[in-house]
Amino acid sequence: MQVTEAEASGLKRAFQVVVPAADLAGKQDARIAELAKTLRLPGFRPGKVPLAIVRQRYGKAVLGEVLEGTVGEVAQQVVTDRGLRPAQRPEIKDFKFEDGQDLAFTVALEVLPEITLPDLKAISIEKLTADPDDAAVSRALDQLASRNRSVVAADPRPAEKGDIVVVDFEGRIDGVPFDGGKADDAEIELGQGRFIPGFEDQLVGIEPGQTRAIAVTFPADYGAKDLAGKAAEFSVAAKALKRPVLPAIDDAFAKTLGMENLAALTDAVKKQIGREYDQVARMRTKRLLLDQLAATADFAAPEGMVDAEFNGIWQRIEADLKEGRLDDDDKGKDEATLKADYRAIAERRVKLGLLLAEIGRANTISVAENELKRAMQAQAMRFPGQEKQVFDYFAKNPQALEGLRAPIFEEKVVDFILELASVTERKVAPEELSADPADPPAGAAPADPPAPAAPA
Repeated sequence: MQVTEAEASGLKRAFQVVVPAADLAGKQDARIAELAKTLRLPGFRPGKVPLAIVRQRYGKAVLGEVLEGTVGEVAQQVVTDRGLRPAQRPEIKDFKFEDGQDLAFTVALEVLPEITLPDLKAISIEKLTADPDDAAVSRALDQLASRNRSVVAADPRPAEKGDIVVVDFEGRIDGVPFDGGKADDAEIELGQGRFIPGFEDQLVGIEPGQTRAIAVTFPADYGAKDLAGKAAEFSVAAKALKRPVLPAIDDAFAKTLGMENLAALTDAVKKQIGREYDQVARMRTKRLLLDQLAATADFAAPEGMVDAEFNGIWQRIEADLKEGRLDDDDKGKDEATLKADYRAIAERRVKLGLLLAEIGRANTISVAENELKRAMQAQAMRFPGQEKQVFDYFAKNPQALEGLRAPIFEEKVVDFILELASVTERKVAPEELSADPADPPAGAAPADPPAPAAPA
């Protein structure tokens, strides 16, 4: 076998490979002989089929198998012999072969960049923390009461905000009914803003038995594009009036939720809010950490990895464009600008992923089997009665399993870095904890995915 380096620019490598015809013929002969040992054909005893007949019947299939196996083995050998660390699976190009001739092809790949690890002890981060206050606990209890409210019939009277009006309605655009514009016995809670802007406001004051004509305009970014931005008129007939009744927040209410008394419920709510604050604090701290790490990632990112990341992002952006769901920051930008912005995000993601993976590799951080198992169990619990199917799915889909492993690995690497970094804590009000830190660079941490597997 002859291997010639054809390219070595930046992270790109290419090797031209020639496999002698004699080597291929030898592999083909060996495979045919192996096949003949177990082959069953009418008129012959098992394993006694002449090699000439085996070759005549299965020669082409065996040759295809040999070629495929040879290409894979040689590509792996090229990488291994040269100690390369591919960023992605090598690509086979310029494949040339004719029966009886040498096999020629090119192995093209990108290698992982040389990454200089930053001084993790030099990283300095301020971690904000917050304690649940009485107001937050009170709001949470009110929300619990609201979710456990009852609804009763109200005496006939003009509807007020907070009331539930039972109505039949039909909408028209330019006098013509449209799909989805009609409903019977619809319950509309006034003041919730769940209908088209202005619809609920115009029902305030209506009484059962009355009808009203309501004029509204669909928002420009309305989900149904054939209705977006269009003016419509609805004929509405009020049929009944209801009102929500909130339970008193007391010991009896607490017992309906499985708590011993109100004090126990209040304590449980406070602890839950504390856990939520801790999660917010963790996300904020991680975001600041990733921003600092990104600033140290001065190595080149493999183009193939960036392309793959960008293509995944752009598919979602195109879907958002189609449905009119672009973020406010992206609205008004032309396609070229959007692509440039998200290409930068893709590059940042790849660099951060590689940097975190290299930190993990250098410090022998890995994901244990029991950690993966717990993650699979957590997924299985989301599908009661189908737990076995979930485990089978992960067993048969390495990529799906990697989707569980990668975020666990990332969190372990982040924890490792934070143990070495200088982290100072500061108590703040919950409002400050929830506020975004200074505007991050393109592709800030909320858009950053789990790091890839630590490269071998």
